[in-house]
Amino acid sequence: MKDILLSVEDVVKNYGDYTALDKVNISVPKSSIYGLLGPNGAGKTTLMRIINQITAPDQGRIVFHNELLNKKHIKDIGYLPEERGLYKKMKVGEQALYLAQLKGMPYKQAIEKLKFWFEKLEITHWWSKRVEELSKGMAQKIQFVVTVIHQPKLLIFDEPFSGFDPINAAIIREEILQLRENGTTIIFSTHRMESVEEICDHIALINNAKTILEGPIDKIKNDFQTETYEVVLSRGKLTGNNQFSIISENNNIYKIKLNTGCSSSHLLESITKEHEIISFKKDFPSVEDIFIKSINNE
Repeated sequence: MKDILLSVEDVVKNYGDYTALDKVNISVPKSSIYGLLGPNGAGKTTLMRIINQITAPDQGRIVFHNELLNKKHIKDIGYLPEERGLYKKMKVGEQALYLAQLKGMPYKQAIEKLKFWFEKLEITHWWSKRVEELSKGMAQKIQFVVTVIHQPKLLIFDEPFSGFDPINAAIIREEILQLRENGTTIIFSTHRMESVEEICDHIALINNAKTILEGPIDKIKNDFQTETYEVVLSRGKLTGNNQFSIISENNNIYKIKLNTGCSSSHLLESITKEHEIISFKKDFPSVEDIFIKSINNE
């Protein structure tokens, strides 16, 4: 188990009679991408705002880098909220420089880092344009840059691919992966389950203000597995027997379920007696399947 950078312990947040968070617990390992999942209104944004010290919990505590979270940690956290805003009349370069300096970066260092990121993302020609001239996707790139520029220990991205076309979404995804490789810890909130599959190491699922699922994504998938397999035949038709039943069939690709008391080795043996198999593998549930099943079982 990796060292934990951020630990949220029994955090409660109420707004009048409404409970936004009810004893929520998450543990975010260092140098990981941690997916924070949940339906609308589950409490994800409230939790992200508490971690950023925009608001405070009513109960519980947050430990950051082995210390209780406090004001000095603001410089160590970068936050890209879902609802974003830039000063529309300012020029892009002036605004990026202003926001970098707000994060405590000296002028010379801010200029150097901005030059690096603008060249890396091929947006140098936007420097003298006004923000109001930019498309939503272009503005998103600028906000991504000013979020990561001061190299915080923890980055929190709320729907980071919103507003991007597939090409630019892929570019930002690669940058997020590179940030992790360089040692940054990332909390990543999105409704795009395919993105979670692609980049997250750990996930937490919050529903009705509570943590209902949390841990390494591979372990969670393993916990939710059923005795189902995918079998691809070179030819012929597969029919169920006392070893298995067929769930679905599509162009010689079969999803099958092992019957109670049968083993996968016996299953494979029974199929190879009559068919040539191209591939045979355990069928693990997707994050979306786990998400839906967990919410429905609440």
